[in-house]
Amino acid sequence: MASSQTIAAIATAAGRGGVGIVRVSGKHLAAFAERLCGKTPRPRTAHYGDFLDENGETIDSGLLLYFPAPASFTGEDVLELHGHGGMVVMQMLLARCVELGARQARPGEFSQRAFLNGKMDLAQAESVADLIDADSRTAARMAVRSLKGAFSQRIHALVDDLIHLRMLIEAALDFPEEDIDFLAELNIPARVDALQVQLREINAQAAQGAILREGMQVVLAGAPNVGKSSLLNALAGDDVAIVTDIAGTTRDTVREQIVLDGVPVHITDTAGLRHTADTVEQIGIERSRRALAQADVALVLIDPQEGLNDSVREALSQLPPDLKRIEVHNKIDLRDEAAFIRSSGSLCGADSIIGLSAKTGAGLDLLKNALLAQIGWRGESEGLFLARSRHLDALARAAVELQHAAVCVNQAELLAEHLRLAQNACNEITGEFTADDLLGVIFSRFCIGK
Repeated sequence: MASSQTIAAIATAAGRGGVGIVRVSGKHLAAFAERLCGKTPRPRTAHYGDFLDENGETIDSGLLLYFPAPASFTGEDVLELHGHGGMVVMQMLLARCVELGARQARPGEFSQRAFLNGKMDLAQAESVADLIDADSRTAARMAVRSLKGAFSQRIHALVDDLIHLRMLIEAALDFPEEDIDFLAELNIPARVDALQVQLREINAQAAQGAILREGMQVVLAGAPNVGKSSLLNALAGDDVAIVTDIAGTTRDTVREQIVLDGVPVHITDTAGLRHTADTVEQIGIERSRRALAQADVALVLIDPQEGLNDSVREALSQLPPDLKRIEVHNKIDLRDEAAFIRSSGSLCGADSIIGLSAKTGAGLDLLKNALLAQIGWRGESEGLFLARSRHLDALARAAVELQHAAVCVNQAELLAEHLRLAQNACNEITGEFTADDLLGVIFSRFCIGK
């Protein structure tokens, strides 16, 4: 990226609003602002006035804020133009900035410049996007913790310990003529074990943060007319799916999101899995299969009075074999049963069986708790931070290298190399060791203007 270029973008969401913001970042923006507004701005002071076109005509009136480098979000000169939040006037203001020499920013380019200019590390930059995309208050709080550096601090502490041990080992390699056995005196096995413990603690917290960020994909599966749509409506607290006594009513996937203990849960109701000659229903069933392939958990609805009949077997045969399952016995109100949960006797190979009534709501809390247990959610805790799948991958690779290091603690050259590789994997999280193409992928997923 040519950081000498000035970039501009509309920083507020598309649509109408009371206020819209155009953000500009680059060099020598005081002169840029003077041409746009007819006055030289004072740093970090709100200036009210007109935004002018090339003929001196007013495009809009609003506030101009000027943040000179390096005390800005990107580390460069930054202008924020606060005008009226209509799309036409915002586009006109952006076009004027382009006339003055800026180019339209790519998605995430402001945050990318902040990272490249040392204003934040890569994990913090990603948390900016996570905060914007947060689906729950818990996720938003965890994103703020990551933005403030909670995750990065844990990684930096681990990397510092890795560097310290590498320094001691490589010092021993540099002075082989010394009579003292450095490696024996350093108690290397205990030090490597301590690093592994530290990494496991970080990984456990990161795994919880990934659950919070990614949420959970839940699919309702089963034969037609077993109450899948009724259960979706009960979990959503609204009539989002059509419910009738006619088998095959649901012919397409119906999606709804709920929040359980701060975790976003994306629930998909699917067409009943069965053979059918109906072309529309066949398309719905194919979409059901695709939803199941991407699911974290399947709620398999079975009528206990029917048991494993042909339609149930047909539905079960189409579930991915490694998909986590919770067996649900709906309509307990019709059988005068109390809500229950048990861990044995499943007809579909599930870890737990839950009896509930989508109509009365009895047993729904049991189901919600079982869903959170299936993905390993332990609840919000102090110090928890959001994490991404790439973070978990980097931590897993670091763990493998430390396992190798523990095996070869008496072979200094190999030990030093495995510690170096573990350090590189950790550094990928914060961006100290990151390929340029990976940076492009990460920031391209940000919204424009951020």
